[in-house]
Amino acid sequence: MFKKVLIANRGEIALRVIRTCREMGIKTVAVYSTADKDSLHVKFADEAVCIGKPQSSESYLNIPHIMAAAEITNADAIHPGYGFLAENAKFSKICADHGIKFIGPTPEMINSMGDKITAKDTMIKAGVPVVPGGEGLLESVSQAKALAKEIGYPVILKATAGGGGKGMRVVWQESDIEKNYNTAKQEAGASFKNDGIYMEKFVEEPRHIEIQVAGDRYGTVCHLSERDCSIQRRHQKLVEESPSPFMTAELREKMGAAAIKAASAIAYESVGTIEFLVDKHRNFYFMEMNTRIQVEHCVTEEVINFDLIKEQIKIAMGEKISGQSYTPQMHAIECRINAEDPYNDFRPSPGKITTLNTPGGHGVRVDSHVYTGYTIPPYYDSMIGKLIAIARTRDEAINTMYRALSEYVIEGVKTTIPFHLQLMQNEDFRKGNFTTKFLESFKMV
Repeated sequence: MFKKVLIANRGEIALRVIRTCREMGIKTVAVYSTADKDSLHVKFADEAVCIGKPQSSESYLNIPHIMAAAEITNADAIHPGYGFLAENAKFSKICADHGIKFIGPTPEMINSMGDKITAKDTMIKAGVPVVPGGEGLLESVSQAKALAKEIGYPVILKATAGGGGKGMRVVWQESDIEKNYNTAKQEAGASFKNDGIYMEKFVEEPRHIEIQVAGDRYGTVCHLSERDCSIQRRHQKLVEESPSPFMTAELREKMGAAAIKAASAIAYESVGTIEFLVDKHRNFYFMEMNTRIQVEHCVTEEVINFDLIKEQIKIAMGEKISGQSYTPQMHAIECRINAEDPYNDFRPSPGKITTLNTPGGHGVRVDSHVYTGYTIPPYYDSMIGKLIAIARTRDEAINTMYRALSEYVIEGVKTTIPFHLQLMQNEDFRKGNFTTKFLESFKMV
């Protein structure tokens, strides 16, 4: 059993980890930037250490400062949350070198899935379906043109070290290859300090469906059902739900088995997520693996009544998992409530929350770190919180979500609540008729 866990993160995920640790009888250490001195994770942790200025590079991404905080507080484990250092192999190794347990996978596991070319090769060897494409990185425009002709248009150029849509370009015809190739490389280099680009067939009308997995150090791997994350804007998820309205029992069995193969191929140890693209014919293709807890893990927790953070900590302590795979018993929908203006191209809206009323009632969960008088800083992700509605059926979950959104009052900043209210009333969304391109034609009224 860990005696003390330092949470190398902020906001709602830091608060989420603190809650589970408290239930497990584990002391916690919060780290914070000067901009976050009034955040709830600082108030509710057993100890708190300021690690730097507001900029992430000087605080939440500053490994020496985080390790110093762990050492002076005698923390024996570090939970990285998501984002920041959660998938940083160097950080995982430094923790190990200092005798502090990183609550997550080993550096080798992170590296094997952090580079998309390496991950794709690993999946091919494991027998997991992948999107048709070239082998290795592209070296020139002429090579890109030749490969696109071989694969067939449309194709997509992707940064090998990428994420969040950066370094990614869809190309529909040969005349557009050179411009998009150069743009993707420049953006990848600027965003990830790695301008490696590869090419795949572009899957039209896709769903983004991911499978939650867990594996222990004894070689046992299981899956904990799926989440549909197709409602996204510029490759950033806005709504997630489980089960997917597109899922069948046969498809869940196939995707679950493929996800277990994927995690087993790297002897995965922790909780993680295998992300797939699923076409309109229900063919599915490996996209990437996230070697960390996901923002949307709450959806899975609610449909199978399971604490994923607790499982992650227990795996890190060396406990065995049951190996049981799960099927959703309820329906859950999560809306990400961000400090953004949906009427103004989702422009960030930092500032002070002057009024806050959080919804409640049966079938409602809110994971958030804000309160009346809290100031949302401009330096980090704009998420205010996550609103989750749980019910027996999808229709009931949508109705519960609409009711909860109607009660959610946040004044002082613009939020995405109006967007979610309109989405819950959209006929195609209610019918489950959507793909990752759904929001391209969605108009706010």
